Amino acid sequence: MLQTLKRLWKDEEAPTAVEYAIMVAVIGLVIIIGAAALGTNVNTTFGNAASRVPGGAAP
Repeated sequence: MLQTLKRLWKDEEAPTAVEYAIMVAVIGLVIIIGAAALGTNVNTTFGNAASRVPGGAAP
């Protein structure tokens, strides 16, 4: 039991895997937030353009 705990304490693969998982989660969150902001911006821009075109319907 003590040997196993010592081996786990010295093992550096698990913290590295956790660091990579956190980085992937943060990058994914940034992508999702960026896509949501960009989508809102694009929707507003096309809505403004459509409202200025005669006979155009805003989305």
